[in-house]
Amino acid sequence: MKILILGSGVVGTTTAWYLSRAGHEVEVLDRQPGAGLETSFANAGQVSPGYSAPWAGPGVPFKALKWLMMRHRPFVIWPNPEGRLAWWLARMLSNCTEAAYRINKSRMVRVAEYSRDMLKELRAETGIAYDHREGGTLQLFRTQQQLDHVGDDTAVLDAYGVPFEVLDNAGCIASEPALARVKEKFVGGLRLPGDETGDAHIFTQRLAALCAERGVKFRYGVNIQALETEAGAMTGVRTDQGVLTADRYVLALGSYSPALVRPLGITLPVYPVKGYSITVPITNPDAAPVSTVMDETYKVAITRLGDRIRVGGTAELAGFSHTLRRPRRETLEYSVRDLFPDGGDIAAASFWTGLRPMTPDGTPIVGDTPIKNLFTNTGHGTLGWTMACGSGRLLADIIDGKTPGIDSADLSVERYVAAA
Repeated sequence: MKILILGSGVVGTTTAWYLSRAGHEVEVLDRQPGAGLETSFANAGQVSPGYSAPWAGPGVPFKALKWLMMRHRPFVIWPNPEGRLAWWLARMLSNCTEAAYRINKSRMVRVAEYSRDMLKELRAETGIAYDHREGGTLQLFRTQQQLDHVGDDTAVLDAYGVPFEVLDNAGCIASEPALARVKEKFVGGLRLPGDETGDAHIFTQRLAALCAERGVKFRYGVNIQALETEAGAMTGVRTDQGVLTADRYVLALGSYSPALVRPLGITLPVYPVKGYSITVPITNPDAAPVSTVMDETYKVAITRLGDRIRVGGTAELAGFSHTLRRPRRETLEYSVRDLFPDGGDIAAASFWTGLRPMTPDGTPIVGDTPIKNLFTNTGHGTLGWTMACGSGRLLADIIDGKTPGIDSADLSVERYVAAA
């Protein structure tokens, strides 16, 4: 079949890879001049199956109010007149129950664990390099209260056989030696040894090159205007370069996906949750993180990527704004300076923002749609890099009519449409 993929981020590109391996003729469209130049460009760098959890959970509404009052706040809402934000927040709040949290986290862990396995297979098959490390994630607790509540997450990890270690202060230092310099600033942590790190942008660009070698055609600088349908099926994609056609179509445009399918009567509960990062040149490798340290208090991830430290965080609800706001940079600088004061040259850091495509329950939307030849691979939120290979392989199997490697029935758009 000829398959047209809309979007060349890490999700769209991995989907292209698996569909190409299955023998299909694949074409990828993107408005950018290359692959992985939007949300995949400078994310936190974590491949974190063990840290996969929905933002909607018990106590989150109260915590959100507290976060809004913090000087270095991890959560920000900007006044926004459009109604979609209120609608999306209401649906997110409806998922802030213990029962919903456990269901949603179990789905996310299922996809993320499978995805890490697929990434390992892809790496072994291709030899692709992207500043990756397999040093795990350390969720760092600055307060005893945070440490006392660690059982809220480990129960689900136990249920899915995800390895973890609850560490005291000394254990955290053994995992991340540079933390010995600031040992008075934390009490313990949760270590997830199966997590990995890597540069999603480098991975996406190199995988796109490998796809091209297999015959995948990437068409950059193409502005997608609308999806055309007839009798319940896609007939083409209208662009500024004409109407492009295929046998099957994959929507992998992240936060921009809902607007394209809304005229078709499909409601995707995906909203752009803006994140920020700084990329800091390492000046003292011994004073930098070994892998990823997640500063639980400020919800900031500090990750070693080769000779750089990537510091990512913040959930800002501001519509489709790409404005770089100085207070968000200050939060990222504060966290990395507080925990790794001698690791890098913060003054020389680059500053970036991207729009994470978030669903109210954190679960991605992967599978078929009411339009019989249109498929979605979107809504991964902060975990696009973590879930990319798994959701790409999953969707390729669904399109091929094969039995997927994991259960996918509760990931399709039908579930979200039914709940709308």
